[in-house]
Amino acid sequence: QVQLVESGGGLVQPGGSLRLSCAASGIMLRLNAMGWYRQAPGKQREFVTIIGSGGSTRYADSVKGRFIISRDFSKNTVYLQMNSLKPEDTAVYYCKADLAGGVGYWGQGTQVTVSL
Repeated sequence: QVQLVESGGGLVQPGGSLRLSCAASGIMLRLNAMGWYRQAPGKQREFVTIIGSGGSTRYADSVKGRFIISRDFSKNTVYLQMNSLKPEDTAVYYCKADLAGGVGYWGQGTQVTVSL
């Protein structure tokens, strides 16, 4: 059974940094990509960033230059370094694993709150 476990969320002041981690287990198919999405209260879940199996990355315009995604595919783990955080970054952050055949799995989410 595939499981994704996120960690590293919390409360941080504007301008601060946080590092999220997502560890995947039970992966039996090829892991094509891992990414991060977020959902703020009253809003739809939105794309944040993704990293492919070859290391290629893509970011939402709202986080470019502030967030960095990295991965250790040998451990099926992906990280999200979030810098210069803003109140509008407040959301539940979800990890997603995209496997071969179009199969995708989501983590349970971790809360990130940016506030004074």
